[in-house]
Amino acid sequence: MVMQNYRGLPGGSVDRARELRRNRTEAEDKLWYGLRERLPAYKWRFQVPFHPYYADFACLKAKLIIEVDGGQHDEARARDARRTRFLEAKGFRALRFWNNDVLENLDGVLEAISISLSQRERVSGRSCSQHDLNGVGHHLPDTGAAKPRKGEGGSL
Repeated sequence: MVMQNYRGLPGGSVDRARELRRNRTEAEDKLWYGLRERLPAYKWRFQVPFHPYYADFACLKAKLIIEVDGGQHDEARARDARRTRFLEAKGFRALRFWNNDVLENLDGVLEAISISLSQRERVSGRSCSQHDLNGVGHHLPDTGAAKPRKGEGGSL
């Protein structure tokens, strides 16, 4: 019997995820900061255990997985295909990018991720961002003006 720990994961899963986070690649590091800077309305997790696999990046609310792949041979591609099928069976969509795509075209990678998030919101009929405003999923600019008190300023 496999010992269970955090969120019902087998023993060692969280430690392995922490190790993967500490030893991230240059491409993973660049994408991590890009996601947090350019798509801050979404909560991103890095090296997320989905026993028996680990997702490089996950937006759980949007059910979107981002994988960053290095140069691979056929065996690694077959393993990645199994992982993708596993995650898709759990309702996630997996996007895969090569390391050099992230390093040389971060804007294009982030645009592809943004488009996928928008499509997932359209299909689900709800916003996946953390900062929903009346279900629209966009921020209103903060003008710095004082907020009206209850009963003032056009309340219904």
